[in-house]
Amino acid sequence: MAGPNATPIVPVPIQRNTKDENPQVKAGETPKEWEEKPAKLQQKDVDARWTKKHGKSHFGYKNHVNVDKAHKVVRTFDVTEASVHDSQKLDAVLDPGNTGGDVYADSAYRSAETEAKLAAKGLKGRNLRRSQRNAPLSKAQEAVNRNRSKTPARVEHVFGAQAVSMGGKIVCGKIVRTVGLARARFKIGMMNLGYNMCRFVVLTRAAAAPS
Repeated sequence: MAGPNATPIVPVPIQRNTKDENPQVKAGETPKEWEEKPAKLQQKDVDARWTKKHGKSHFGYKNHVNVDKAHKVVRTFDVTEASVHDSQKLDAVLDPGNTGGDVYADSAYRSAETEAKLAAKGLKGRNLRRSQRNAPLSKAQEAVNRNRSKTPARVEHVFGAQAVSMGGKIVCGKIVRTVGLARARFKIGMMNLGYNMCRFVVLTRAAAAPS
């Protein structure tokens, strides 16, 4: 199986909270002023979180997916606030029905704990290796990464198709204008389903085409 891979961030409108309100929201509390104004509370997304990626700050949710490397379809997915580390959702997106025993994933998933979890499920981790401070990868390790990255790259194709579709319309990267994790999960789930339907059409046409 391919993926999980570098998880895309789906942005939502930035919340203009006060310095006193932000700590309360992060602690899972609801500011008293919001409770006194139900209309205002309904417009506040208390589930979305900030995270950094490639040195840039993002506010929203993450779309964690497991992609079939043979057909490039989304087999399973999960949605979390953007601050959740990709590796924390590994168990959630592993598909026990997948016949492939190798799991290809981004280097963010590589750890002794992850390898142990996969081994316990009868799976083999083929995650990319990461260089450490003052310990760059050897030429042999770089060669292994180049070979293994061919499979996770197929996951990137899925994200690319979601990000730019017909006519260059932005799909995956657009702002989710719902409020809260439950609604974001539904909307992102529908986005994954829509991608799979488009992919099904492509695969069907390819199978019907004369050889």
